[in-house]
Amino acid sequence: MDESRTILSEQDRLRHEARKGDADYLQNARRPQGDDGRTMIRRMNGGTHAQLAAWGFSLLNDIPSDAEILDAGCGGGANLARWMDFLPHARVTGLDFSDISVEESRAFNSAEIASGRCNVLQGDVMDMPFTNGAFGCVSAFETVYFWPDIARAFSEVWRVLKTGGTFFVCNESDGKDQPAIDASHIIKGMKLYTAEELEAQLKQAGFSRIEILTKAGTHYLAAIAKK
Repeated sequence: MDESRTILSEQDRLRHEARKGDADYLQNARRPQGDDGRTMIRRMNGGTHAQLAAWGFSLLNDIPSDAEILDAGCGGGANLARWMDFLPHARVTGLDFSDISVEESRAFNSAEIASGRCNVLQGDVMDMPFTNGAFGCVSAFETVYFWPDIARAFSEVWRVLKTGGTFFVCNESDGKDQPAIDASHIIKGMKLYTAEELEAQLKQAGFSRIEILTKAGTHYLAAIAKK
């Protein structure tokens, strides 16, 4: 994907700079609303989130080229586009609880939606609108912090995955970095997970083959779990 597509407009950049210390603005990281919410999710398409995504995709080496992919909590839609670049024959679905995120994701991937390669739906990760075993891979980039019942959501991921399918969680925080800890005290409903906590939740959902990965010099944390 051409990462220049994720560069913020001057209007969004100025809005973010003016509001980034405002607790009300920061709530949009969990559930985007209004113009501030659009600015937040557009910002999350690029910047450090793009760097995290690049690292995350570098860890994936056994996803079938024609897999059905679900990106749960798809935000502004950039990772949907990255998935389609990563697997040129895959079909990709995005799911997000926020109507604004769905609108932004659809706009970001409008050409691919028109061609039939991509679909974006509004829905809840704790009650996904998909049949059992619908996907070969489910990804969750920078989003499980905001899932209100992670045990139930992970069980839903297990349900919609095919046998042998992959659940990929990619977080910028390992639950031990102070800026993320500070943010979690401000953003309502945000919960950080350490590697041990994330692995325990995955095991509880039924995943047995779990690989936890980190990146030296950062707090990046990823989990690759097989059904």
